[in-house]
Amino acid sequence: MSISQFSSNADEAVSNKMTPDQKVVLGSTTLGFTLDHMDATFLSFALAPMIAELHISGAQGGIIAAMSNWGALIGSVLFGILADRIGRVRVLSYTIILVTFATVILAFLDNAHTIYASRFLLGMGTGGEYGVSMALIAESFKANKVGRISSITAIGGQVGAILAAILATMIMPAFGWRGLFMIGFLPLIVVYIVRRHMKETPEFEQLKSDYQSGKKKFSFAYIANTPKRAYTSFVLIIMLTIQTAGYYGLMNWLPTIMRKQLGITATVTAGYVNLGMIPIIIGMAIGMLTFGTILDKIGPRIAFTIFFIASALMIYAFTFAYNMWTLTILGAVVGFFSNGMYGGFGAVISRLYPSEIRATAANTLMGSGRAIGAFSSVVIGWIMDHYSVSAVLMSLAAMYVISLVFMLTIPDFKKLGTLHK
Repeated sequence: MSISQFSSNADEAVSNKMTPDQKVVLGSTTLGFTLDHMDATFLSFALAPMIAELHISGAQGGIIAAMSNWGALIGSVLFGILADRIGRVRVLSYTIILVTFATVILAFLDNAHTIYASRFLLGMGTGGEYGVSMALIAESFKANKVGRISSITAIGGQVGAILAAILATMIMPAFGWRGLFMIGFLPLIVVYIVRRHMKETPEFEQLKSDYQSGKKKFSFAYIANTPKRAYTSFVLIIMLTIQTAGYYGLMNWLPTIMRKQLGITATVTAGYVNLGMIPIIIGMAIGMLTFGTILDKIGPRIAFTIFFIASALMIYAFTFAYNMWTLTILGAVVGFFSNGMYGGFGAVISRLYPSEIRATAANTLMGSGRAIGAFSSVVIGWIMDHYSVSAVLMSLAAMYVISLVFMLTIPDFKKLGTLHK
């Protein structure tokens, strides 16, 4: 897909047929993803010099990368429950404030343990935002648009990653990795937008009324209140675990992997490796919009199958790349397929679970997957210390095959393929 086609599809998805409230939902959630992911992705570029300055091991660096995903488990459950009880919009403000605080304070820390705590808090904020945003989108748009709209919102995260790459290249040579985290206050802008222009959806207002009248009541157990729903939740956690392992494993370690493949020392002077991440992130963004469009047209079962198979093959091919051009092109293709699926999970979960647990389900499943998948950063750091880049990439490729096998066992995925008709 060309850039012009990408822009055309995006314009079509956000055409003037949207109501003013829909535009606010899309704009606010996308901007929130952009700035939150910008803050979270700073670590991808700061990790190597951070390891060198603080004299920590690759495994400890992996723990730093993983802490945000473990924090996401707590934040996702906490903020998911709050969003289903007190409202989606209010909770979005809380999560953005938490992300801002956790990012800025990291610039003043000087040991691994306090950095662990900072990244844990950041994960609580970003983990809480995902399900709340997906619930808002599901309640604001028709079912046959949710895949594309949720993918556009997720693309905001990739825009944030591009901003992180540009800012890292501009700031780190002069001010180091600490200077990079100092600009993490930018998400505060979103607080103003969310509070002034967003309002709760009619579906949530009806849900709140049903709570007050006693017609409905919140129960966390609804996530697994039948054998089929329990199995669906279990498989989705496995898929999200592998998605996290692939996404954050690549985003946190790909600059380091590229330096190892190219034989470049881990210094801030390797700025062109940071810039080399931009085509990869663009590949992810185009993949997300493509996946969302396919998801709406043919359903999740076929869409996920195509992207899982392609992800495994492209990651395997990455092991044969040893120059900057090949690494960048293959990285963009890997990003297109492996991370293109990210926004689709929110669309699928929003269709599988009712409104009274929609945010809770999305956040809990995503948070659980992120918490378990976060160990991949530790494992990748350990493999990098003891084995080779090829071993890392082969392991990631195998995981996507495993995810495909589990996905094909979810019975409701077949039914979701007909919702757009």
